[in-house]
Amino acid sequence: MKKGFTLVELLIVLAVIAALMAVATPMALNAVRTARASQVAQNLSNIVTAVENYVNVEQELPGDIGDLVSKNYLSTEPASYTVNPTTWSSDGQATVTVTYDRGDVTVDDVKKQNPNVIDGGSGKPAMKVTVAKWW
Repeated sequence: MKKGFTLVELLIVLAVIAALMAVATPMALNAVRTARASQVAQNLSNIVTAVENYVNVEQELPGDIGDLVSKNYLSTEPASYTVNPTTWSSDGQATVTVTYDRGDVTVDDVKKQNPNVIDGGSGKPAMKVTVAKWW
C-alpha cells in the first residue's frame, strides 16, 4: 500500500482553493477602493480646513497648495491635489476649489465618505469653500 494523495484528491483541493480565491479577491479589491476613497475624502477636508485657516490668519488667498505648506498650514504637500482660488468679489467673498487630480477614485466613491464632495470636472473629486473677508 502506497502512501500519499491521489490525483483526484489533489484536484479537489485545488478546486476548493480556487473557489475561495474567487470569493475573497473581489472583497479585497473593494476594501482597497473604499479605503482609498476615504483617504481622498479626508485629505480634501483637511486641505479645505487649512485654506480657511490660511485666509483667516494671513488675510489673503493662497496661490496654490505650496503656500499652505510653506506657512505650515499643512505639514507636507499631498500629491495630486490642487488649490484653485477665485479673486475677491465686491462683497468680500472668494471661492476656493480643492481638487484631487489623480483619477484613481470616482466622485461617487468619495461622496459616500463625505457628502460635501462635488465633481470638480472630468470626474475628479473636489470640495469648494467660500471664504469672506472679516478684516
